[in-house]
Amino acid sequence: QLQLVESGGGLVQPGGSLRLSCAASGFTLNYYAIGWFRQGPGKELEGVSCISSSGGSTNYADSVKGRFTISRDNAKNTVYLQMNSLKPEDTAIYYCAATGRINATQSICDRRWYDYWGQGTQVTVSS
Repeated sequence: QLQLVESGGGLVQPGGSLRLSCAASGFTLNYYAIGWFRQGPGKELEGVSCISSSGGSTNYADSVKGRFTISRDNAKNTVYLQMNSLKPEDTAIYYCAATGRINATQSICDRRWYDYWGQGTQVTVSS
């Protein structure tokens, strides 16, 4: 059974940092592009950051560029999202998702490409 499990969310003060993890079970992440998506209160789901299966291509939403970093450790079958300088507007449920349907060098942050989703982890940025 293919499964993605997010962890690392929590409550943090503005300006703080969190590292989210997305661990896969039942399949090997090496062959999948991974995306992090988020849904804030009253907002639609948006793509935050994505990484190609090769790891050589990454993509970031304008709102998180320079603050968030996506990376992958295929040996651990895990993808990370390092989030620094967090803002209250980063408050959301964060989901990771996987797709095997795009080229190994592509990082596409379009939810329509992603077939496997985790259950989400809550990130709250508040003082």
